[in-house]
Amino acid sequence: MNGVHDIGGMDGLGPVVRETDEPVFHADWEGRMFAMANLLIGRGHFNVDEFRHAIERIPAPRYLGSTYYERWLDAVQTLLAEKGVVSGAEMESRGAAPTPPSQPATVPGASKVKTVSAAARIRAKFRVGDAVVAKNLNPTGHTRLPRYVRGHRGVIHSDHGVYTFADTNAHGGPLCRQHVYSVCFEARELWGPDAPRKQRVFIDLWEDYLARVPTARAARARGKKPATKRR
Repeated sequence: MNGVHDIGGMDGLGPVVRETDEPVFHADWEGRMFAMANLLIGRGHFNVDEFRHAIERIPAPRYLGSTYYERWLDAVQTLLAEKGVVSGAEMESRGAAPTPPSQPATVPGASKVKTVSAAARIRAKFRVGDAVVAKNLNPTGHTRLPRYVRGHRGVIHSDHGVYTFADTNAHGGPLCRQHVYSVCFEARELWGPDAPRKQRVFIDLWEDYLARVPTARAARARGKKPATKRR
């Protein structure tokens, strides 16, 4: 999902302030918020991808004006109201100001995804060393594909195994399990010629985010020039 929360690769946002001897929680309520959110996920009221997407749906002005755990509180209130676990009136009676429920975005084609048994063997589409390109996707729903990597080429560095696809899991869609890869991108591929020549970025990406870069042999078979790596 494109939004104010996706700031990876951006600059001009000011320095990152590191707090000396920073505590785990700055207030007692933050610790309770951490425990509450994890308890609700553990009991199946919502999953972690739904939780992340609820944070992403916080309007930009409120998102930017909120602390880390204030966003957690906002997301939990949104999900509890949407799922009918706690009504807005009940939250108000306890001193909370519930976020008005919003219509969760959907992932195009999610209903077409087949459910795959966790025990089933899922063949990997890519192997270590394969040249790939991150698809240029702009979904309305949740995604773990950062904007700064879309459309750029990299190489499969390792295969982490099979995991549930976050993009469908965030919207109650069918279970979609697929391989997640560590993909190596040259810094100059992402940031341009002024980036350090030997610097690399490793990003974990689901299989559906990636497309294969045609090899020279495949390109010749189609009568086309082979794709060359940009520098």
